[in-house]
Amino acid sequence: MRLHLPNMSCGGCVRSVTRAIQSADGNAAIVIDQNRHEVVLTSNLPRVCFASALAAAGSL
Repeated sequence: MRLHLPNMSCGGCVRSVTRAIQSADGNAAIVIDQNRHEVVLTSNLPRVCFASALAAAGSL
């Protein structure tokens, strides 16, 4: 799934996003493009799980 995170603008943001995604699914494959403000992840969990984790981390 592809997520657009317009507020992801620095390395700290990337680390926060990564931690939030891993808190929802420690086995998720994550590819982050900071310049495009985009996260591509592969997981068996539904999108809503990641939206909740990112919102709780202040990344949405």
